[in-house]
Amino acid sequence: MKNVAVYNQQGKEVGKTELEPAIFGLAINTELVAQVAQAQLANTRQSIAHAKDRSEVRGGGKKPWRQKGTGRARHASIRSPLWAGGGVTFGPRKERNFSKKINKKMKKQALLMVLSGKAKDDEILILDELKLAQPKTKELAKVIKSVASGAKKDLSRGALIIMSQKDETLVRAAKNLPKTGTISGQSLNVLDLLAVKYLLLPQGALAVIKKTYGTV
Repeated sequence: MKNVAVYNQQGKEVGKTELEPAIFGLAINTELVAQVAQAQLANTRQSIAHAKDRSEVRGGGKKPWRQKGTGRARHASIRSPLWAGGGVTFGPRKERNFSKKINKKMKKQALLMVLSGKAKDDEILILDELKLAQPKTKELAKVIKSVASGAKKDLSRGALIIMSQKDETLVRAAKNLPKTGTISGQSLNVLDLLAVKYLLLPQGALAVIKKTYGTV
């Protein structure tokens, strides 16, 4: 097991803790991580582009001219794709489905690999606890600055606070901090972990991650 320092909210090292190798010590398969990340992006993609076909275009209830005798080509409706302002043939449709399926084991393994990568690169900072008296951005910024100074890390490059359970005070305090987010330990996902440089974990969150994700 890998031993890492534990800091308090003043940025002082107050002890050591061990990171579970089955969660934070896996070999990293970059192709699997990329596959899961791409699937997650695809599953959040919305199909917005939509071209109307001839059944959706307004008008065209009357035949433009009679079938024979005019010398012109026969037409049944001005909604035809042959007409300007008519329907579109093979245009983009809002019914298009971009979602991709990834089985649970692959998704879980990729998540643990990302956590292992963060641990390997010393991008996980453990706190004994993280509690605020009030949902004040200034207070949380002070804590993060102290921890960054004590651990000698540049948390301005992006930090994600992993909570053992949802703490509305912490969530509200983090909303106005640039490149700082919060997430529950039971709701981890590959994209949110990859979007930031550092992870801040109160010790209680470690137990939640172990209980929720366990071994691969």
